[in-house]
Amino acid sequence: MSVRPQPVLSRQSRFSIAQISLPVIVGCIFVAAWHLAVKASGSDIFPTPWQVCLGLGDLARQGLLLKYIVASLFRVSWGFGLAVLVGVPLGLVLGWFKLAFTALNPFIQILRPISPIAWIPVAILWFGVKDTAPIFLIFLASVFPITVSAMAAVQNMQQVYLRAAQNFGLSGLPLFRRVILPAALPQIITGIRIALGVAWLVVVAAEMIAVNSGLGYLIIDARNAGKRYDLVVAGMVMIGLIGLVLDLLVRRLEKFDEVRWGYGQR
Repeated sequence: MSVRPQPVLSRQSRFSIAQISLPVIVGCIFVAAWHLAVKASGSDIFPTPWQVCLGLGDLARQGLLLKYIVASLFRVSWGFGLAVLVGVPLGLVLGWFKLAFTALNPFIQILRPISPIAWIPVAILWFGVKDTAPIFLIFLASVFPITVSAMAAVQNMQQVYLRAAQNFGLSGLPLFRRVILPAALPQIITGIRIALGVAWLVVVAAEMIAVNSGLGYLIIDARNAGKRYDLVVAGMVMIGLIGLVLDLLVRRLEKFDEVRWGYGQR
């Protein structure tokens, strides 16, 4: 009588299970440690995880949670989208044309270290207390990392790609479209991923000052109106979770064949 072999999970299946189970385990440990730390300290101010969940439930029932999330995502979408539309082409041009790089790079390096938070008074002066002000701040925070990453991607491109393209007679716009852009895409996407994290940080800071809606506004309003620290932490939790989702969405770009070659596979 033959014994049927037991199915063995493939390496990919085990890795997929680990990708889900390990973060869940670490998250449970973190929440348990958070709860125990609050109870051990005897704090009546800092909330437990359950109190934060109740706060999120209150916001959801009032319709404020979705409203604030949509407001923050709206500002990030516009500011970050404009930064990508401006930063990627500008970085490619500066990386390829030495004259443009010589002319504009000093000004970029002067403006790049200035914190977007320092621009808040200027943004309010120019645009007032409305959505345009945080969109402008998000654009400023995002456009420089994207520009620098695109510029560096072109400048650090392996010369073998250019020599091969020239051997096939490529030049001008076809060379740019078929060789330079694909070669630079992996590093550009990395820069976009970093810039998106910065944009999400800036929108929260801007909403604390420049507008009266969004997750940043929720945090500062809950702090000032009755010291609702459960809502303060609830806003922080939502910011972190949405940031994780946004990062995962950007990382999906790495799966496309046009850029997957540029990432090490393990």
